[in-house]
Amino acid sequence: MTQPAALQDTSAPGSISRQAAQLAGLILDGEFGFDEAISRTAGHLLSNTRVDAVVASLTKVAPEDPSGWTGLGGRAWVREWSQPGTALAVLPPPGAGPEAALTMPWLSQFARANGMAALVDIELLPDEAEQDRRELTRTGARSLLATTLISRGDMFGSISAGSSRAGPWPTELLGDLRLLNSAIVSRIMLEHSRRALAEAIDAGTEAQLAYQHFLGSVGHELRTPLSAVLGYTEVLLDDARQSPDTTVSAALLRDGPIMVRACERVLTLVDDLLGAGRVMASDDQRLEVGVADAVADVVHWHRVPAQAAGVQMTVDVDPSATVWGHPSGVRQALANLVGNALTHHRPGGGHVHLSTERLRGESGAEMVRIIVRDDGPGLEADQLEHAFEPFTRFAAPGTTGSGLGLSMSRTIAERDGGAVRGESTPGVGSSFWLELPVHGS
Repeated sequence: MTQPAALQDTSAPGSISRQAAQLAGLILDGEFGFDEAISRTAGHLLSNTRVDAVVASLTKVAPEDPSGWTGLGGRAWVREWSQPGTALAVLPPPGAGPEAALTMPWLSQFARANGMAALVDIELLPDEAEQDRRELTRTGARSLLATTLISRGDMFGSISAGSSRAGPWPTELLGDLRLLNSAIVSRIMLEHSRRALAEAIDAGTEAQLAYQHFLGSVGHELRTPLSAVLGYTEVLLDDARQSPDTTVSAALLRDGPIMVRACERVLTLVDDLLGAGRVMASDDQRLEVGVADAVADVVHWHRVPAQAAGVQMTVDVDPSATVWGHPSGVRQALANLVGNALTHHRPGGGHVHLSTERLRGESGAEMVRIIVRDDGPGLEADQLEHAFEPFTRFAAPGTTGSGLGLSMSRTIAERDGGAVRGESTPGVGSSFWLELPVHGS
């Protein structure tokens, strides 16, 4: 793009004042917010007698402190700083919308392309810059130094210095504004990223609450009619057993048990859904959880089904091990792993062993792994690959379960910064483990 006569060449690096360098350091160190950084930059520019007024605009980000800023239709914010007694005024009248702000289409193209545009005299503007001339004449500006707050193609606003006098701009002023502009853009990008992260976290929290509400609502809505169907079917089966000779009784005795098993399986699924909803909706906070206590609770809960299945449970857990998580979630995840190990035992019984080990996670954080090892039938490699998918089951016929246990445990663990994984060998057994961080790691 050819350099027009109305514009000063800003491509050559200019000297930078000591005050501007110090201010840029404070901005980059995060000593104050980006809107305060803009305000201090305006103050620095006004310390130069060449500058009569400074105007800043923000588009994609709102000022952290709106005091002194004028909102334009809720889509832009502008602010002006000026020398006492100057007639130069850039701000639109109160109540005006975004259309009242300066647009300067001709000058803006150079500012966007080069990061800075230095207009030395509006009288030198070409015919195609007539709109720029009208707008600047209205403000009382004869010359203008404009920069854009732009990064990776995203424009967040602009900072401009205006003067009622024509003439070249001091090279040190050009260097100062270029440096301070870069520092402000860095601060805006950091704040923009923080706000985007906060919004993403809020959206994730809302989605989780909606998910919890869905699980609870669906579970309760399904459980009541299913319980009624199961109850009436069992009553009818009792009646049929007392009068087995009728045609209806014979059909009911043949098909009724299938209905009961189907209802029981769906009820198991509903109970798992309700359990997931309760655990995920639990308002307990992340705490330091003693692993030995959590394992003792889970083993106690499963002692009766283990005895019924002929499965021996043994525990070899580090009594000093603790993890950082939601207490109810840690116990629920472990209960799912132990319940699976008991369910998939070998014929005639088996053995389930619980142990712990300390390790470093992928990020170097200290972790505790709680391992549940069984000597059941084990899984093939392709089965293990899909074992963590919801409603996936590789159980023998007649084995109860919903296929949600591993999926739920993984979700619970990931919420607390951990993981659930496993390994298995067909005919030998499986090991599944819950891995959680240590507090402060």
